[in-house]
Amino acid sequence: MYWQSLLVLALAAPSRAIVRFHCSQLVRERLDPLVEPGANPSAHVHQIVGGNSFNATMEPGKDMPGESTCTTCTFADDFSNYWTAIMYFRAKNGTYKRVPNIGNNQFEKANGGLTIYYMQDAIYDQNQKSNVTAFKPGFRMFIGDVHARTLAEASRYRYLTYTCLDTWTQRSPEMIAFPQRKCKEGIMTTLRFPTCWDGKNLDSPDHMSHMSYPETGTFESGGPCPATHPVRTAQVMFEVLWDTKQFNELEWPADGRNPFVWSFGDATGYANHADYVFGWKEDSLQKVLDSPCYFYTNCSEYGHKLQSVDDMNKCAQKPVVGEDIDGWLDALPGGYHSQYGPASG
Repeated sequence: MYWQSLLVLALAAPSRAIVRFHCSQLVRERLDPLVEPGANPSAHVHQIVGGNSFNATMEPGKDMPGESTCTTCTFADDFSNYWTAIMYFRAKNGTYKRVPNIGNNQFEKANGGLTIYYMQDAIYDQNQKSNVTAFKPGFRMFIGDVHARTLAEASRYRYLTYTCLDTWTQRSPEMIAFPQRKCKEGIMTTLRFPTCWDGKNLDSPDHMSHMSYPETGTFESGGPCPATHPVRTAQVMFEVLWDTKQFNELEWPADGRNPFVWSFGDATGYANHADYVFGWKEDSLQKVLDSPCYFYTNCSEYGHKLQSVDDMNKCAQKPVVGEDIDGWLDALPGGYHSQYGPASG
């Protein structure tokens, strides 16, 4: 149903942009300039995409387009950084192995990375008519709770989900905990950021309070923004495809539980989270949003600069944290082990 809806949308050009594009992997390492600025290394491993000015500090006044020499994203003017934690497989003997992330539909040749959406209305809406405000230089936000281990704790972030893929194009059903069975084509995580901005603060101490969900309803239903956060922004959404299928033939843990774990130890899946630091060049994002640009396929017709997957893959950083994150490890980088929360409904 998901991809049927997108096909209908593709045949009916939107009046305003609905953008879907990919960013190849920039680097994987223990840096987190949003939550732990300056820490080298940070607490747990992340996968980072976007502009190559990414570093441990990322001062708020940083000119990301000016300091970057390349970006891993389809849109050549997008020097933002987007990142998530990394998934690991926990073997029966208690050792860990990193789960590769792979290119999404239409981006199979990409060097891992994330698929990014900027939406002005629901993805299945054929007429993207809303006027939304692009983020400003210095804007950043975070979504999720790294300490969540129960459904109740995760329910605040109900837009962070998993799909157990039995086919390559499957996009439902979505769940908010790790799947408890083997997924034939891997696991997809979907991370949706809030869409209402207070109109003043580019960041907040928890990197979340300057943003809000709609006062009633949802982004998809066109729910209004609360008076405290009156400015409607595009919804930023990540899709990440994890190649868990290569672990389906290995022996799973003796207790029968899900064998996958986030790089900070969460084995429930409830602590899924994501980070975003805006870095589009000048007003290029607003221009994209104001044009009838569908995904990325026709965007060059409206003057938006695109680059090939090969060029995206060429942009990369060498890790500055010298440690093994890819071998069979006795503990997760940073010393973490699997953490299960108490049973919850």
